[in-house]
Amino acid sequence: MQERPAYLVVADELRQQILTGRYGPGARLPTMEELRRAYGVSEIVIRHAVSLLRLEGLVETRRGGGTIVRARPQVRRRPMERYAADARQAAERYTAGPGQATDPRTSFTEDHAIEWQEYQLTARYSDAAADEELAALFGTEPGTPLLCRHFVFYARGEPEQISVNYLPMDLVAGTPVADPAREPWPGGTFAQLAFLGHSVSRVEESVSARMPSEAEALTLRVAQGVPVFAILRRLISGDAVLEVCRHIVIPADRVVLEYGIEVGAPVPGDLAEVCRSSR
Repeated sequence: MQERPAYLVVADELRQQILTGRYGPGARLPTMEELRRAYGVSEIVIRHAVSLLRLEGLVETRRGGGTIVRARPQVRRRPMERYAADARQAAERYTAGPGQATDPRTSFTEDHAIEWQEYQLTARYSDAAADEELAALFGTEPGTPLLCRHFVFYARGEPEQISVNYLPMDLVAGTPVADPAREPWPGGTFAQLAFLGHSVSRVEESVSARMPSEAEALTLRVAQGVPVFAILRRLISGDAVLEVCRHIVIPADRVVLEYGIEVGAPVPGDLAEVCRSSR
């Protein structure tokens, strides 16, 4: 069996030490010279090993600061719970009497467990025409006028998510929903649609993984070698598609996607009866 290259062996050992907590988030790895002496290899071997860890998103090299273990805070994104919370927030805000409005929040603030004042949002709005993919997702014709909204979400000052969503222009034109100065809107898109008189009855999401574009990597400060989740979403009311989000982009090392699925299984007593009757 061919012996493994020395830089892979060194990278394996350093990776294990990072993952087991010997070098925790924010810790500085030993210098190149210290690592070279510790492993008895050349400096080029150490550089290759550290470069591999950097590509994996485990470390970052700071000018004058050495090689630092990256923090890997992970948010647990639970679509069933977060959208139910959005629906409740929308209902509360538009059914509450004077002085009864709930504290502002969105599914993003719930995901990140942050207060409203710790949440920031940049918004860029533009007119768009549905391309073939968007037309198919909306169930309309190519060229249909849409409002395109490009958002960057921040939690405690850190950029965490990009969202590019589309709304039918005939639904939002001339309304506060089409005004970027009104962002961030408590309750998010669910509340905006409720304001327009539409309640969301169904959410569809498709999740894929890819490498970030250069602009996404710069905006979200994605570490070299780290992929992103790209979530395609549709918000539906009855038979009408009211919003298409193409896409929600989140660095894959910052989020865990969790799904709870109701399978409609019979209760234990019913299941036992089915089994007995099938003998």
